[in-house]
Amino acid sequence: MTELKIREIPDKKPVRMTVALPPDIHRDLLAYAALLSGSNGAMDPARLVAPMLRQFMMSDKGFAKARRRARAAASEK
Repeated sequence: MTELKIREIPDKKPVRMTVALPPDIHRDLLAYAALLSGSNGAMDPARLVAPMLRQFMMSDKGFAKARRRARAAASEK
């Protein structure tokens, strides 16, 4: 395979997903959005999902370690 400097082009288009949340998680998400919005009006709680997932994955040391290993293995090929 040809070695290119650019290995992939990041996809900047959002990906739509449908998820089913347990009622207690949904209530907490609504409460979080209300706290974050403050007096600025209600924020759409769905907008919080991506930043929350990103923060969770960034804070997961096991995930980061596994991801580094996978990248290292891929670059050796």
